[in-house]
Amino acid sequence: DLLAEADVVSLHVPETKATQWMIGAAEIAAMKPGSVLINASRGTVVEIEPLAEALRQRTLLGAAIDVFPVEPRSNKDVFESPLRGLDNVILTPHVGGSTMEAQENIGVEVAEKLVKYSDNGTSTSSVNFPEVALPAHPGKHRLLHIHRNVPGVLSKINKVFSDNHINIAAQYLQTNEAIGYVVIDIDAEHSDMALAKLLKVPGTLRSRILF
Repeated sequence: DLLAEADVVSLHVPETKATQWMIGAAEIAAMKPGSVLINASRGTVVEIEPLAEALRQRTLLGAAIDVFPVEPRSNKDVFESPLRGLDNVILTPHVGGSTMEAQENIGVEVAEKLVKYSDNGTSTSSVNFPEVALPAHPGKHRLLHIHRNVPGVLSKINKVFSDNHINIAAQYLQTNEAIGYVVIDIDAEHSDMALAKLLKVPGTLRSRILF
């Protein structure tokens, strides 16, 4: 219903099975005559052939397309599309992530995330490592424990603390298919002894005192 009423349809969705060819011939035919279609999401969201036909017939006033089903891999590749040559379409080369500003922001973001991990163990936005973010607790020591993701490891970790009467001020565990990552805050006077025992927990890959 919205397609028949909207003057501008702007697409900003991820590439999933649900969004593949989300806008096809039927949806384009349902759009309000004289409307505009913008696709700044993914190349598999809009079917290009029916869009090109609607633009040729002036059923749609125009379109702005930044992504395509098949995109050139380099400057040497020829860009082929039914949309080329149409005077009522704007085609842009899907290079937003490659601009100087974007690359600068990426560099800053990566550096900030590395600092957060090195300074407090935060691993949010990691691709191949469990994501953990635990606020710092003043006066406590922080232990990091990386282990194989198998049943029973966390209970063995916690047994180290309970058997030695060490209170856990804060704890955060996350896992992925292969590994588990737990951040633990405890009183400073117990950290060295706790680390020595954590290193002996079966399944441990690495453990250290962060601060």
